[in-house]
Amino acid sequence: MTITAEDITAVILAGGQGRRMGGQDKGLLDFNGRPLVALLIDELERQALAIVINANRNLQRYRSFGYPVVNDQLEDYQGPLAGFASAMHAVKTDFILTLPCDGPTLADDYAARFMARFEQTGAPVIVAFDGERLQPVHALIRTSLRPSLDRFLATGDRKIDRWYASHDYAQADFSDCADMFRNINTPSDRQDLQASQ
Repeated sequence: MTITAEDITAVILAGGQGRRMGGQDKGLLDFNGRPLVALLIDELERQALAIVINANRNLQRYRSFGYPVVNDQLEDYQGPLAGFASAMHAVKTDFILTLPCDGPTLADDYAARFMARFEQTGAPVIVAFDGERLQPVHALIRTSLRPSLDRFLATGDRKIDRWYASHDYAQADFSDCADMFRNINTPSDRQDLQASQ
């Protein structure tokens, strides 16, 4: 099975509450002089033809980055699966490529690794593996799974690993760049990561 860049929309997930950051909108946090979302856009523009931002606050600010903004159809910050579902409803491509807004670095072959793994396996869900565990918010997902996800969310369940387990999924190996999964949850995380850049 083949897949090309035209088949994918990259989705930056910026719809959370940022509770451990004092309620700050993490995608807009300054990281060494630039918003986190801008850093990710810079990297994704080299890897994806289509990008959308999933956000639930500061929508005009997110739109200022020049890409469509999709907010959750479910209210009250229901987690990454709600962002997945809203993106699936909005995009026209056969796949979404998801990533959280709070990790400032991205492998320069991020999309290519997922695409290669899909071509090897044909699995409708490809999830990043850091060498020790899955990183479930980093994924390539067929948009044809949207009805399944809508049904799952309608039950009230929000557990991402439980939804993945209901489908065939494969792992994309990122063990050689596991630092990519360091994310910013607290002010001290931001300080540590900024110091390491």
